[in-house]
Amino acid sequence: MYFSKKVKFVFLLMVMILATAGQLWAQRRLPGGRIQIQLASLVPEATPWGAALNRMAAEWSAATNGEVELVIFHGGVAGSEAEVLRRLRLNQIQAAVFTSAGIREVMPEVMAISYPFLIRTDAELEAVMTAIRPELDAGIERSGFMTLAWTNAGWLRVFSRDPVFTPADLRGQRLGASPDDQEMLQLFRTMGFQVVPVGVNDTLVSLRANRMDAVYWSPVMVAGAQLFGVANNMSSMNLAPFMGGILMNQTAWRRIPERHRPRLLEISRQIEAEIGGAISALDEEAIAIMQRHGLRINEPTPVQRQEWYNEINRHEDRLVGTIFDRNLFGRISAVLQEFRGR
Repeated sequence: MYFSKKVKFVFLLMVMILATAGQLWAQRRLPGGRIQIQLASLVPEATPWGAALNRMAAEWSAATNGEVELVIFHGGVAGSEAEVLRRLRLNQIQAAVFTSAGIREVMPEVMAISYPFLIRTDAELEAVMTAIRPELDAGIERSGFMTLAWTNAGWLRVFSRDPVFTPADLRGQRLGASPDDQEMLQLFRTMGFQVVPVGVNDTLVSLRANRMDAVYWSPVMVAGAQLFGVANNMSSMNLAPFMGGILMNQTAWRRIPERHRPRLLEISRQIEAEIGGAISALDEEAIAIMQRHGLRINEPTPVQRQEWYNEINRHEDRLVGTIFDRNLFGRISAVLQEFRGR
């Protein structure tokens, strides 16, 4: 089957989490007092993320007259998210692109953004992030880092062997989940679903071997891995946003002359908006490609959608305050209530 290189490469955003490192990194001070910032990215260079990061490096250099050199290590060559975070704390690298799985190791509260069916649309996510971003950035800063950018890396959807319209439909199938994603494993088990721990690289094999029936991945990931050849039904409901971000350690940030910092943050915010738009377009492209090759879209009725909302609400007391931070969940809920009431 044909898939654009963009779709295939963006799928590697997840696969590259398993990559291993080939060398050590260290911050360098260049001749003339110039500063080198090394940024690790799990994403291949030939993707919207890669192109945006390269542009960010060029613009940082131009904005500082070459005083700050941003060097990008694309494609997971600096190691897994856990390894990159360790090196970031040691200042062996100075900045990195993380998925929400990596960011939660810095600030566990961030998982509240991914509470199922809490945030349902791009507009709602934008409203929430506008409201809570200062709190998120402050939490990241207390952990010794700076947030250069936040972005939505796509929407998680349920892809399944048989159609899924209601919670009962999904309970009849075995749902694959990464063993590294303990919060979501616990969530689905709490809600009574059959959960099968399976690594990202083993998902297609497990589907073909009939060891599992469904996954909750983004359309780009499913298209890149061609999972829809088996899990050829997709729920139209957005399960949760899949967040990503760029973090820098404060040691490196403080080495950048203060006069340059506002402009560098401004450039980072521009790149953030660009990446978000590109990922949204890629999701749409992936869905269209998969539909041409047999993917069926399962569109729940309003009544069926409400069944999902009722189901997650029924378990709120067991999920909020345990898996998901209560304070941030409350803040997000308040923002959404106001936004939906307009």
